[in-house]
Amino acid sequence: MTLEVILSPAELPALAKRDLRDATCVVFDVLRATSTIVTALHNGAKAIIPVSEIAEAMALRQKQPDILLGGERDGVRIRAGQTGGIDFDLGNSPREFTPEKVRNKTIVSTTTNGTRALRACAGAQTVLAASFLNLTATAQFILRLQPAQIVLVCAGTHENMADEDVLAAGALCEILDAPLAPSLSPPARGEGVHRTGEGFLQITDPAEIALRAYARAKSNLAEAICRSENALRLLAIPELRDDVAFCLRQDVYNLVAVLGRDGAIRLST
Repeated sequence: MTLEVILSPAELPALAKRDLRDATCVVFDVLRATSTIVTALHNGAKAIIPVSEIAEAMALRQKQPDILLGGERDGVRIRAGQTGGIDFDLGNSPREFTPEKVRNKTIVSTTTNGTRALRACAGAQTVLAASFLNLTATAQFILRLQPAQIVLVCAGTHENMADEDVLAAGALCEILDAPLAPSLSPPARGEGVHRTGEGFLQITDPAEIALRAYARAKSNLAEAICRSENALRLLAIPELRDDVAFCLRQDVYNLVAVLGRDGAIRLST
């Protein structure tokens, strides 16, 4: 198995062109799209359909009037002035996606970076939405799959790398690597090669970068992430500042969020 991390959204166009048929891709948009997706599923949502543009979401609403519209631009809920008529039902705060609002509902979501990252992985054998909230469950799912390639995708901020996504990817690398005893004599052993129960895990340089970044930050993760661009923006908005602490909780949901061939994210079965 190869463990790779896409550190920046600038790499997404190249990722979309790759042959990912034997890959499991894991998308992180910690603040906040993937944290919101897993929270919605935990609270009973039937499915979340990620789309890139507001117009796509509006078109789906016309076809299915009972769906909910969720998403953001510049961090805040999409309003009538941006849609040409109606406010979205929900923003991109996971705290909005309560059981009372989302149970048994299908939600169409459009966000600045998260949905774009998910779409870049469309050719992969398996695509997962992950966050700190469901980190270990996601790792265990991947270890059961034993895919040839594991590609962790950091959604980022606009075209920039986002610290919180890189640190989440590093945390997942650490969990995936923890049960793997270092190999004593693998063929052509180099740095970052470890033995697994099924063979060898090759950790690429970007994955090592994420792994080391998380190792340095994990003793005070909140402090590290609260200095990031996304966190500072959210902390400056009174109604959204609590989202940061909410999204940094680890392993509060024992679930795996899988993007299906129909474009909808659902709980794994």
